[in-house]
Amino acid sequence: MRSTSRRWIAATLAALAAFVPPLGAAAADTDVAFAPVACPASVGAQVDCLEGQDVHGAWLLVAMPRRWNRTLIVHAHGGPRLGEPKAGDSAEDLDRFAVMVREGHAWIGTTYRRGGYGVRMAAADVEHSRRVFWARWGRPERTLLHGQSWGGNVAAKAAELYALDIDGRPNFDGVLTTNGLLFGGTRAYGFRADLRAVYQYYCRNHPAVGEAQYPVWQGLPAGAKMTRDDLRKRVDACTGVDQPASKRTPAQAANLRDILAVTGVAEQQLVAHLAWGTFHFQDVVQKRLGGRNPFDNRTTVYRGSRDDTALNAGVERFAADPAAVARLAYDADLSGLIVLPTVTVHARHDPTVSYDADAAYRATVAAAGRGHLLLQALTDERDHSRLQDATYATALQVLERWLDTGTRPPATTFAETCARASRTRAACRFIAP
Repeated sequence: MRSTSRRWIAATLAALAAFVPPLGAAAADTDVAFAPVACPASVGAQVDCLEGQDVHGAWLLVAMPRRWNRTLIVHAHGGPRLGEPKAGDSAEDLDRFAVMVREGHAWIGTTYRRGGYGVRMAAADVEHSRRVFWARWGRPERTLLHGQSWGGNVAAKAAELYALDIDGRPNFDGVLTTNGLLFGGTRAYGFRADLRAVYQYYCRNHPAVGEAQYPVWQGLPAGAKMTRDDLRKRVDACTGVDQPASKRTPAQAANLRDILAVTGVAEQQLVAHLAWGTFHFQDVVQKRLGGRNPFDNRTTVYRGSRDDTALNAGVERFAADPAAVARLAYDADLSGLIVLPTVTVHARHDPTVSYDADAAYRATVAAAGRGHLLLQALTDERDHSRLQDATYATALQVLERWLDTGTRPPATTFAETCARASRTRAACRFIAP
């Protein structure tokens, strides 16, 4: 063999070695040095909690009942949170869904490897948390995937990407989303871009006169610094939203009335939605989409103000960049190609994510021919981040009964199950979809 050929083969083998993990790498990938931590009091006394950081930098929190029923809940949290992940971040998630642990389920939550937007990134970290748990405690009898809010988008994406292993065996047995952002990335945030445009038309202080001007779809320019308190002060100056109605000036009252009427945003949520359209838009646009614009309001007709003609003539208009839309769609849109029994629950009066998200997901799943794998429920609750314990417990019971029997339950099952299991009828808030 010629020396040049030997060198080529050696170089090729060395290159391949850089991409092919050595034997035992899979085990090392799931090695996490867990340490005991205090559990939230809400999970009960007979539970051990452990926390550790995985190889990607995500912090994992595990709640293990001492009388474990051999079911695991793999949780995808909402947000996204913009700060860098740190130990303790998942404690609030565990506290929110403590009823699942009190029912005997083990629970694992991940902070994700970094802050900021990225549905595929978060889905990969959720799947990795499942692998870590299985490697440490063995494969449970049942593994359920749960996503809340933006985590609903993450869980739905994870279910499309990681439901089955390479041999077709299920990694998860079922999926549950609660108040999930199930529109998909390209349809979920346009209303906040509209809010930014309408707000700026009336208020002219975000950006303010004298500041560097930028298109509102950017959220903020790259590197720009603003705090939520800074934003709140601007909103209050224009609308008096933090003042009693009797203390607002006529101009503030008029601005607030028109902004809310045109956008459909609730007064109590105005600052929160503007914050999303500021800080999260900055993250999405500047860090994830290379400064490109995924939003479009060229043909939007705004209605409900004192003078719609003036508003539509004067509001800032912007056109989406097809490359940005494509990148956001690849990351966060959903195909509906589900293979596992999936339950969604949404509050009818959710002030943050419209319950229309579930209808959008139903249409996506139906278009993919998978409607028989989807069961949806609606409640008359008004919160976004935390529903009744009875809501979560009932949803899990319905999903597990589906898995036990192999038969998709009727929609009436939620109210019936809750009525039988709940100590107080007032805790059962399920209504007809």
